[in-house]
Amino acid sequence: MFDFQGKTALITGASTGIGATFARVLAARGVNLLLTARSEDKLQALAAECAVKHQIRTHVLPVDLGQEGAALQLAQNIQQSDLQIDILVNNAGFATHGYFETLSPARDHEQAILNIVSIVDLTHALIPAMLERGEGVIINVSSTAAFQPVPYMAVYGASKAFVLSFSEALWAEYRKRGLRVLALCPGSTATPFFDVVGAEEARVGGTRMPEQVVATALRAIEQGRNSVVDGFANTLQTLSPRFIPRQITAQISERLMRPRNKVL
Repeated sequence: MFDFQGKTALITGASTGIGATFARVLAARGVNLLLTARSEDKLQALAAECAVKHQIRTHVLPVDLGQEGAALQLAQNIQQSDLQIDILVNNAGFATHGYFETLSPARDHEQAILNIVSIVDLTHALIPAMLERGEGVIINVSSTAAFQPVPYMAVYGASKAFVLSFSEALWAEYRKRGLRVLALCPGSTATPFFDVVGAEEARVGGTRMPEQVVATALRAIEQGRNSVVDGFANTLQTLSPRFIPRQITAQISERLMRPRNKVL
């Protein structure tokens, strides 16, 4: 069992949704918090709430991890503040939706930086100290989108496939050295995620609550798993691509994800 009491967690994308829920749930377990996202006002409000309710220490470092070098700068700020990070929750991410040639190249570049590069940079920065202490937890938020190609959300699906593979690889490297590494794969969740995507057709399957997603993650950490899909229906959804040729899977996904009222 991992002893959460008194540990410190860095949570990215902590201002809303799954990230904010991780903050509240971990705080209830006695975990001190370092919260980061773009919205300083929301972070400060959440930090104050958790500090008062659970008598823990909280820190806020607003940053846009979608910008070049931002994750490395965040890691340097953490080092300079002399904070020991025991738990890393790489939660920040967003998606674009639409015909690929119509999407903003700059926006997709930002998506790749946030969904992939920031995770790699922060993990590189924090793993050495975890290994020195002989324990640590890394939770990387992937998605059910990781298990098949996702037309019209090609960068998002590919980025989440990267997160899944990356996490499972690190789990195998470090499981005997005290580190627990998990890829958390939620499906549709009641968060502002789809407001950012701006396309309701991107929502596939039933919607779960952030509290359910976080509970799934923490159970999987205790079990020493390398990846977990949140929810029974979502688990079944991710199993089917294993038995269908990827070309067929991509065609099925294309029909499901095709932008509505935007025929080219």
